[in-house]
Amino acid sequence: MAEGKILLQPDTLWKSIKQQTDHALQCGALLSIPTKFEFVEQDGINFLVRILSNITRKETAKKQQQKQANAGQEFNPFLPYEEDLFVADISNTHVCILNKFNVVDYHLLIITRAFAEQESLLTLADFAAMWACLAGVDGLVFYNSGKIAGASQRHKHLQLVPLPLTESGLLVPIAPLLPLTKFPDVVTTIPQLKFVHGFARLNPNWVDSPFTGAEATLEIYHKLLHSVGLDVVDNNQKVGAYNLLATREWMLIVPRSQEHFQTISVNSLGFAGALLVKNEMEMQLLKHHGPMNILEKVSCSKSL
Repeated sequence: MAEGKILLQPDTLWKSIKQQTDHALQCGALLSIPTKFEFVEQDGINFLVRILSNITRKETAKKQQQKQANAGQEFNPFLPYEEDLFVADISNTHVCILNKFNVVDYHLLIITRAFAEQESLLTLADFAAMWACLAGVDGLVFYNSGKIAGASQRHKHLQLVPLPLTESGLLVPIAPLLPLTKFPDVVTTIPQLKFVHGFARLNPNWVDSPFTGAEATLEIYHKLLHSVGLDVVDNNQKVGAYNLLATREWMLIVPRSQEHFQTISVNSLGFAGALLVKNEMEMQLLKHHGPMNILEKVSCSKSL
């Protein structure tokens, strides 16, 4: 297609990720944040909750970024990206790099070569890059559209973490809730979720043709946005804060009303059933209120 060219050879991606991870750890470019985890059950879902063992590295980096911002310097860690974190060229519009402050092993960032705002709508090229990576890694792709949705950087980037998220046997904790509909063009909802969202099945065969998959996925994406009230008006490139999650099999969109529940920050992974807390106090807060209730608080209530 004229819109772009896929450069990535899918069968090389997983090997490249592991090799670059080893290199980045040895040279100090990759600053993994250690965690412990436990499962917290609510409404029949075993939520995976990670608790940070040491967040000093990331907090130090944030303070440095804030100093640059206060000095009038716009900090962008992706332009240019660190060469020691580079994994592969995906297309003529996207590359993939390692997440510098990863909590999950082999966490990838799918970034645009040219600057684009993180709140801007996803495009055909974005979805083509997504499918090219999913062809090489069976993973969960997610997009935090805007700060309220948990985005920490302005430069447009999707993220990918390998599946399963745990060794429990389920690919994602919310898997038992997902509808069994097999038709990719049907937008539906998950009955057990009490907040606004849209769900659709995808065709896993789209990994074989990323641009064909991207065209179909782009159409489904716009249907999902419409279903949750995030309509594109007059070619507006921003429609509000939301989280998008996608695997080879399905896509989920959740509009957001706030970034935090008290001190607990929630991004897209929360809606897959994986949450992160900074300390034992936040873990107890999460257990007290319940992870599903926290997701309801940070999303949008259904109309009565």
